[in-house]
Amino acid sequence: MTHTVHPYAHRLGVIRDWKSRWFAGDAKSYRENIKVDEMIRRFLTKRLRGTYTSSIEIERSAAELRVILATARPGLVIGRSGENAAKLRAEVAAVVRAVAPEDRRTLKLDINEIRQPETDAAVVAYMVAEGLEKRMPFRRVLKQTIEKVIAAREVEGVRIAVSGRLGGAEMSRKEELKKGRIPLQTFRADIDFAHEQAHLPYGVIGIKVWIFRGNIYQDKKTSVRMPDAAPLRG
Repeated sequence: MTHTVHPYAHRLGVIRDWKSRWFAGDAKSYRENIKVDEMIRRFLTKRLRGTYTSSIEIERSAAELRVILATARPGLVIGRSGENAAKLRAEVAAVVRAVAPEDRRTLKLDINEIRQPETDAAVVAYMVAEGLEKRMPFRRVLKQTIEKVIAAREVEGVRIAVSGRLGGAEMSRKEELKKGRIPLQTFRADIDFAHEQAHLPYGVIGIKVWIFRGNIYQDKKTSVRMPDAAPLRG
């Protein structure tokens, strides 16, 4: 039987890197780090809703805990003269202390800007959710979003699926729109995937977005070894 695999996990170690990068020496610290990572992601996902935050990456060293955010609206996250970023850092530090009070690492918060929001699946999924929450017809939202995404130069294919009580219907159903190609089984294919929820009065609408941004070919540097010189025979 076939199994549906997450497009990101399917390419881990090939063209994708892990979103949590650290090493734990024993089982206790491993469990603690996993729990802290989960609480940080859950808190930031809820706290930064509306800021078009795409990814949350976590790095640990012996002395510091670094949280790297990628957002299409860095001005909202940083705030005037950095006051929002300082407040957010203090809130994340409180979350870490609540879960791991013995962790003495210094918390650092890095905020990176997404240059082309239309090529990021998480940002596109939130754009669709915003349109649905504004009571716009879902077909119009899908069509306008796909046209906007496929217009980007890097994008070669996009697929958006929505499911739930679409249009306030009594029975839930699934609708999707696709343009271009989405090679899900090709490892070198740079496919960005995200899912989001739109909260409406008559229920929750699920949104899934796939964006194909071309193939990634790693440069293979081959070194040519010269043959040893043959001994002279006289």
